[in-house]
Amino acid sequence: MFKYVREDIKAIFERDPAARSGWEVLTCYPGVHALIFHRLLAGPCWRLGLRWLARWFSTVARWMTGIEIHPGATIGQRVFIDHGMGVVIGETAEIGDDCTLYHGVTLGGTSWNKGKRHPTLGNGVVIGAGAKVLGPILIGDGARIGSNAVVVREVPPGATAVGIPARILTKDDDRKEAPERETPAEKMNFSAYAVSRDMNDPVVLALHQLFDHVAKTEERLKAVTEHLREQGIDCGEAGRTEKPLEAISLDKMLE
Repeated sequence: MFKYVREDIKAIFERDPAARSGWEVLTCYPGVHALIFHRLLAGPCWRLGLRWLARWFSTVARWMTGIEIHPGATIGQRVFIDHGMGVVIGETAEIGDDCTLYHGVTLGGTSWNKGKRHPTLGNGVVIGAGAKVLGPILIGDGARIGSNAVVVREVPPGATAVGIPARILTKDDDRKEAPERETPAEKMNFSAYAVSRDMNDPVVLALHQLFDHVAKTEERLKAVTEHLREQGIDCGEAGRTEKPLEAISLDKMLE
C-alpha cells in the first residue's frame, strides 16, 4: 500500500507543476485520498465479499473528495486524478498504469446487464475534463480523450478522440488531411467557433471542409460562365455575381 502511495505522489510531481511537497500532495490532493480509500478499504472489502461495507467506504470517500470510485473497479499504479470533483468510475472499469483523469470524467456503463459494462483504459491514457467514456470499450495505450468528448467506441493506441460523439484522429489523419484544408476557408479568414482547424475538433474540421468545397465550386462556376460568355452564350442567372461569403458574419452565427 505504501509503495502505491509513494508512486502516486511521484507521478503527481511529474505531471502537476503546482505540486510543491510530498506532504502537500498527501494531505491536499483529493485524488490521492480517493485512491487510498479504494486500495486500502473499499477494494479489499469488495474482494472479500463484504459488499455493503465496501460501498459504505466508497461513499465516505465520495463525501470527502467528490470522487466516486466503485469498489469493484480495477486501478493500476501511478494513476493521477487531477482536481477530481465529479469523477465517476464504474464497477467493471479497468484503469491501466500511468493514466491521468481530470475533473468531471465518467467511466460509465451503457447496459443494465450483468458482466463487463464499463471501459478499459490501457497504460498512459489521458482523459480531459468532462469527458465521458461509455460502455465496455478499450481505450488503447497512450490514447488521448479531449475535454467534454463522449466516447462510445474503441480508441486505438496513441490516437486522439474529440467531439460528441467522439471522432478518432490519428497523426496519419492529420498529415493526410491538412494539405487539402489549407485554404479557401482560411483565405476567407473563416475560423469556425473562433478556433483554427489545427484544433482537430471534428465540427471545426467539417465546417472548414464544407467552406473549402463551396469556395472551390464558386471558382469552377465562375470559370465556366466566363468561358461561355466568350463563346457568346448568355448564362442568365448563372452568370450573375453573388455577394461573397462574409467570414465575420459566419463566425458570429456559430458563436
